Amino acid sequence: MGRRSDHSRAELDAMILHEGGQLMAENGFNAFSAREVAKRIGYSVGTVVNLFNGVDGLVVAINAETFRLWADHLERCLEGVNGPERITRLVKAYFDFASSNLNRWAAIYEHRLPADAQMPEALATERAALTRIVAREVAAVLPPSARDEAVQLSRSLIATVHGHCVFALNGSFALLGESDPLALAIARVVESLRAQGAVV
Repeated sequence: MGRRSDHSRAELDAMILHEGGQLMAENGFNAFSAREVAKRIGYSVGTVVNLFNGVDGLVVAINAETFRLWADHLERCLEGVNGPERITRLVKAYFDFASSNLNRWAAIYEHRLPADAQMPEALATERAALTRIVAREVAAVLPPSARDEAVQLSRSLIATVHGHCVFALNGSFALLGESDPLALAIARVVESLRAQGAVV
């Protein structure tokens, strides 16, 4: 029988999120199990799913935390870096986080909410925080006349880097004979920024 009163709601939430994140990192989304999370913390699976409004809610919470960890990683990688080099460092940090946290990173894109469900606020907030970091760095290298386009351009650049990153991590670039996907991603980002008048 699972324990039912050993921890406060806040403690339970933290335990479930921690163990759920660990399990996602170890096994990936396709092998993720709320039952295994419950087993690890010594509570019933009903407790786990009820606290997070179902398995989807738990995965959303884990993915929101992954976005936060990702944003923190980008900021750490930019510390002490000045000028246009920050763009190169930002792209590299994207690749580094994905490759170092492959299962958690992939779960963000593998999980699908029901068609009639709206994106939860926590996930939207953390996703937006990551985009704001990119938009801030893009705006910093654009000429004043183009800075109003920074957010839209950032979304396109994220898609470009993401595509290169996916191909790098799933082996597609290797099959194509490409040995340096990161350099390709950086080159495409620099080309796009220079086309908007950026000095990079």
